[in-house]
Amino acid sequence: MNESFLARLLDAASRPYRAGGHFGYHFSRGKLSSDCIFRELLRQGVFPKAARFLDLGCGQAVFASWLLAARGLYDQGDWPADWPEPPRVIELRGFELMAKDIGRGRAALADREPQVIIRQGDICKTDFGQADVVTILDVLHYIDHANQEDILRRVHAALTPGGMLVTRVGDADAGLYFHVCDWVDRAVTFVRGHRLPTLYYRRLDEWVALLVRLGFQVETMPMSEGKPFANVMLIARR
Repeated sequence: MNESFLARLLDAASRPYRAGGHFGYHFSRGKLSSDCIFRELLRQGVFPKAARFLDLGCGQAVFASWLLAARGLYDQGDWPADWPEPPRVIELRGFELMAKDIGRGRAALADREPQVIIRQGDICKTDFGQADVVTILDVLHYIDHANQEDILRRVHAALTPGGMLVTRVGDADAGLYFHVCDWVDRAVTFVRGHRLPTLYYRRLDEWVALLVRLGFQVETMPMSEGKPFANVMLIARR
């Protein structure tokens, strides 16, 4: 792994958050450096070369900043030789419920509008429009089962033919690792000033069966990188 390159990518992706204050900047650095999914999405070439993205539950839009930073380094000729070309973001629309996160994201990426648009909205009610790629990262388990299914059905309808949904879920059948995941989710929610939520998990086979029933072809990939978690990335193609 090219650690110096990852450090440059992290710097480029987190730098815009200085405009949003101390918390936003350090949160972006912590999230992007500690969570393997951001790196793996690029290293494994999950996305098409160019796409319209829809990020549901986008928080302060660190995923958008990560993609933009990756493409910027690539265009400068600073890219690992054994990594595929990162996607060109034609458009990225992000929806988030929490106003403070939206404020930090907008402050960081204001100069990227209208390429990147961050809006406040409840993804249980929001009109998704159309997209080539939909991402829902670590969000669905905060939503009850009926609304989970409705969101995924609407995602399928929003995707262009051949489009993809990328999501990460916890496998409720993973024993101790699942319970560690559950505890961490609750602790992080509490530390960020929110009431402890009711969480709505499913077993991995239940997630896959639901997506298949809704018309997706599904690929699963462990996404915890040695940590005692039960995280699984699902790549679901329409």
